[in-house]
Amino acid sequence: MMIRFFPILLISLAASACAAEKPNLLLFLADDMTYTDLGCYGNPDVKTPAIDQLAKEGLKFTRCYNSAPTCSPLRQSLFTGIYPVRNGAHPNHSRVYPGVKSMPHYLEPLGYRVAIVGKRHEAPAEAFPFEYLGGSHGDSGKTPDGADLPLASAREFMARDADQPWCLVVASNQPHTAWNRGDASAYPAEGLTVPPYLVDTPETREGMSRYYAEITYMDGQVKQVMEMLEESEQTDNTAFLWLSEQGSQLPFGKWTCYDTGIHAAAVLRWPRVVKAGSESAALVSYVDVVPTWIALAGGAPEPLGLDGASFADVLASKTKHHHDVVFATHTTRGIYNGSEAFATRAATDGEWLYIRNLHSDELFQNSITKKDGIFRSWKGVQTQFAQERVKAYQQRAAEELYDLKTDPWCLNNQFGLANDQKLSAKLDAWMKQQGDRGDATERDAENRQPDYRPWSRKGTYDLSKRGKVSQ
Repeated sequence: MMIRFFPILLISLAASACAAEKPNLLLFLADDMTYTDLGCYGNPDVKTPAIDQLAKEGLKFTRCYNSAPTCSPLRQSLFTGIYPVRNGAHPNHSRVYPGVKSMPHYLEPLGYRVAIVGKRHEAPAEAFPFEYLGGSHGDSGKTPDGADLPLASAREFMARDADQPWCLVVASNQPHTAWNRGDASAYPAEGLTVPPYLVDTPETREGMSRYYAEITYMDGQVKQVMEMLEESEQTDNTAFLWLSEQGSQLPFGKWTCYDTGIHAAAVLRWPRVVKAGSESAALVSYVDVVPTWIALAGGAPEPLGLDGASFADVLASKTKHHHDVVFATHTTRGIYNGSEAFATRAATDGEWLYIRNLHSDELFQNSITKKDGIFRSWKGVQTQFAQERVKAYQQRAAEELYDLKTDPWCLNNQFGLANDQKLSAKLDAWMKQQGDRGDATERDAENRQPDYRPWSRKGTYDLSKRGKVSQ
């Protein structure tokens, strides 16, 4: 009898050893949050004790950038390790090309269970075969607390099989508008510090109050996840990466390639490897997350043709450098209340930010310019600063260059006054490598959106539509 079961025992011991050697991989993604808007990144008002604790126990990146300042292109790029135009999902509400692979494809062969809970915003389903643990795309604030992000299912997933490492994406819907979660009374509008890039109006302050309340609400979700790891004794063997996604829906954040749109807050805790309370100025991008996860899982990301590169050596303090330049793209065509075409491309080396507006002769339009009460309130302020901010949001120069060391809010365009050829040339080469044809790529953007959308703002991700995206 013992001889019969001895091979099974060996397999079990081998699986346990494998799980002990390979870390669990946890990615927590906020929704529409500017990188400056939390305590550990210097905001004097907003309360984020859980994320601040992660930073104290781990590594804070100061130069992390997303690939696109809109939800769907950003997430599909994040999950594939490929920039938006090359993977096919450059407009919002879009889909990747047939054959593009994502996180589950790479990690499952390395022995991982791979799941996602909460918001979904990617297509087609076969390109993103996460085990789906439930939730919804969007949260109106009218659903029961936590229904859009059922963390109980995440707890069950973590505890399901102690002998197998796991990868989990926790995709919150906060602090995306409508900013109606959390306790706004904890943020009296009159006492808030308005950042220098915004116009100080009562409407701006009221919006910030509700937005900050949702950040604190989301921080509470982070705390719950941290407690789950502690309860299951998996903290030490889990690489926990928290990302802020793109900028908020305050003007000059989401839908723009200004630093407040594409610069991201990123904190990674991994007690066995990452030095507590450390900080890195290495230039990293969201497209680096998949290759980093592959490397930590024991795979080799280099032959896979990804745009990103593993920053595992940064985590282990083996190097302080990663990329020389990273890139971002934004497509206005196809977004809600968007311009007919207003394409933006950006390149940064972490010190300078170069932006190219491919349709600078057009008026930039989106939900903020059409419906937002905050932006409308700015138009009524008769100061030079307010008038300049309103104009700057809708009328862009063909090329912009900002010194992020002295002007992180991107208030003073230095193009033509400083050496801007380096980043411009880098952007040209990157667009060519990506197959980005500029205006022609923008005009084709709506053909990259599926005939159906597998996510529902009021419901769940619809896996019954698998394979039914028109190509």
